[in-house]
Amino acid sequence: MNTTTTSEQSTTAAIPYPPDLYRFDTTAKGISGGFTAVTETDIEYFHQYGYLVINDAFSDREVSDALAGMIHLMDGKCPDFRAIQFEPSLAKAKDEMEDDERRDAIRKIFNYVNHEPRLNAMATHSGLLDVLERIMEDTPQLFQDMALVKPPRYGSEKPWHQDCAYFNLPEGTTVVGVWVALDEATAENGCMHVIPGSHDEGPMIHFKRRDWQICDTDVPVGRDTMVPLKPGGCLFWHGLTHHGSPVNRSEQRRRALQLHYKPASCGEVTTQERMAVYGSEGKDVDC
Repeated sequence: MNTTTTSEQSTTAAIPYPPDLYRFDTTAKGISGGFTAVTETDIEYFHQYGYLVINDAFSDREVSDALAGMIHLMDGKCPDFRAIQFEPSLAKAKDEMEDDERRDAIRKIFNYVNHEPRLNAMATHSGLLDVLERIMEDTPQLFQDMALVKPPRYGSEKPWHQDCAYFNLPEGTTVVGVWVALDEATAENGCMHVIPGSHDEGPMIHFKRRDWQICDTDVPVGRDTMVPLKPGGCLFWHGLTHHGSPVNRSEQRRRALQLHYKPASCGEVTTQERMAVYGSEGKDVDC
């Protein structure tokens, strides 16, 4: 195994969360037919509810290529790539692990588009960019890329949060997150959950607890909608939409790409200005 690839250890603590914090009785409905099937009604749905699901956005070939690219980076085959974060409970043992075991100890990889062309191809897919442009009414600009692994048995929770709480962008900016399933994402292995319409309810104060998150008691859990996806399925969500994902206690991997885009014309604010809106504990946080 190539051990030159260093890691950033996750600071997320494996703290239990309330058992009723995620619900599993409401499932998001998606559209089929790929990116070209997205209608103006679907764009309006995104703006009304803060999310949109495309069941079959990417082909089987594109998914398999993306997985191969992810594994290439995980295994240290690109000497210049070191942006790997391990699950907190497994990080200390990573150097003694074989390749397969080590892959299943990784929480996420990030900043990969300039290192792996197969992953860059997903982020720059013309159909994806077209839908983003229609949502934003501006040219979409990729500004964050990561691959989320949530490995079997150890994949940790990502508590409820708003993505805009992490980014130094002006209030009112239409930030759009894109989540692409590379394995099947299920209720059992930690699929995404969203709160429909929460993007219209404004910024929320976040706190450093299990992560940089919305207080559990401030999440309208009664509206929780889970988003299971087949490989190649895609979720778009607004940067103010409350979303999170529970732990993976199953035996199944839940690998996915997560990308964030902003309008090319938007400016920036300072960290202090962002913290004044989202909370004073958010100086050095990463999504």
